[in-house]
Amino acid sequence: MRRKNYLRVAVLCAVLAAIAIWQIKREYRPPVLKAGVRLYAYIANAGDGSVSVVDLVALKTIATIPVGPNPAGLRVLAPRKEIWGISSSSGSSGESGYAWVIGAETGRVDSRIAVGPMPSAVEFSADGQRAYLASSGSNQIVRMDTATKRITGRAHTGRRPWLARLTPNGRLLLVPNRDDSTLEIFDAKTLSPIGIVRVAEHPEQVVVLPDNSAAFVSAADAKEISVVDLKRNVLLSNLQLGGAPHAMILKPDGGELYVTVPDLHAIEIINTWTTEIAESMLVGLAPESGVLNANADALYLSDSAAGRVLPIAIGDRHLALPIPVGREPVTCTMDPSGELLLVANQESNDLAVIRLRTSSLLTMVPVGSHPTDIVAILF
Repeated sequence: MRRKNYLRVAVLCAVLAAIAIWQIKREYRPPVLKAGVRLYAYIANAGDGSVSVVDLVALKTIATIPVGPNPAGLRVLAPRKEIWGISSSSGSSGESGYAWVIGAETGRVDSRIAVGPMPSAVEFSADGQRAYLASSGSNQIVRMDTATKRITGRAHTGRRPWLARLTPNGRLLLVPNRDDSTLEIFDAKTLSPIGIVRVAEHPEQVVVLPDNSAAFVSAADAKEISVVDLKRNVLLSNLQLGGAPHAMILKPDGGELYVTVPDLHAIEIINTWTTEIAESMLVGLAPESGVLNANADALYLSDSAAGRVLPIAIGDRHLALPIPVGREPVTCTMDPSGELLLVANQESNDLAVIRLRTSSLLTMVPVGSHPTDIVAILF
C-alpha cells in the first residue's frame, strides 16, 4: 500500500514539475512568437571587433560574427532582415571606415561598404530604400542604396560631422558639425545644402519633434541643449543644463524630452512646447542611456556606476525599485515584442535580459569583450 502511495506521489510530483516547466517556458516566451519565428539580439563588442548573436527565446549566445575594429552604431533594417553597423580602423595608410551588413537569416556579414574615415551610425529612410551616414574624418555625408549596397551620393559638410539624422517626414537631413559648432541642413533627396544654424559649442546628438518643427541638439562640452526652428532655420535658444548631457529620449508625442546628465546624477525634463527645462529629477549615481516602454508611460535608465537599471513612472515621476544587472551597464534597448529590456554591461561583458511585466532580471548572457550597442529583430 505504501509503495502505491509513493508511486502516486511521485507521479503527481512529475506532473506538477512538467506543468511548472511548461508555465515557465510560456512566461519566458514572448506571445508574439509563433512556430518558425525568431527573436534575436545583436550586440556590438568594441573590445574584440565582433557581434554576438543572442537567441532571446533560448536565452543564449548562438553565434559570434567578426565584423572589424570598433563596431558600433547598430541599426535594424527590418524589411530586408538585415543588421547594419559601422567599423573604423587606423593603419599605415591612415584611418578608414566602412559600413557592414549582417543578414539575419544567413548569420554572416553579407556586405562591406567603404564610406570614409570615422563613420557615424546609419540612418534609414522610412521606406528602407536609402541609408545615410556621416564620415567625420572626410567631412562628408554619404547616401547608399540599401538594395544594391552602393553609394549613390556624397556631399561636403562642415568640420567633423558627428552624425546624419533625418526628420520624421524624411525631407531634411540634419548634420551637427562638431568643430564648427553648427547644425547643417540638407535636402535628403538631392543632398543639396539648405541652411546652417549656429548652435552650442561642439554639438553631437540630435532629436527632432514628430511634427518636424524643431530639433534639439546636445552639446556635452558646453553643457547645453540647442533648440533649432526647422521652419525658419534659426536658433531659438540654448538651454543650460549644469552638466554634460548624454542620452536624449523623446516621448512619442513629442511633449517631453528626457536628458540624462550623469554629472548631476539626474535627468533633466524639457517641455518641448515651451522649450524650457520643466524639472530635474535625481535618479541614481550615473544615469547614462534610457528607453521608453511600448506605452511610453515608463522610462528605464541604465545607472552605469551602480550596476543597475532604474524604472521611472513618467506620469507621477515615481522611481521604482532598481533592477540589479551587471557591471557598468550603459546601452539599453527594448526588444520588438515590447516584453524584454536588454542591457549591455561593458565591464562584465554580458547582456542582461529583463522581463518588463515583472521588472525582474531573467538572466545574464555572456557576450564578447566590452559590449557597447544592442539591437533586436523579430523575423
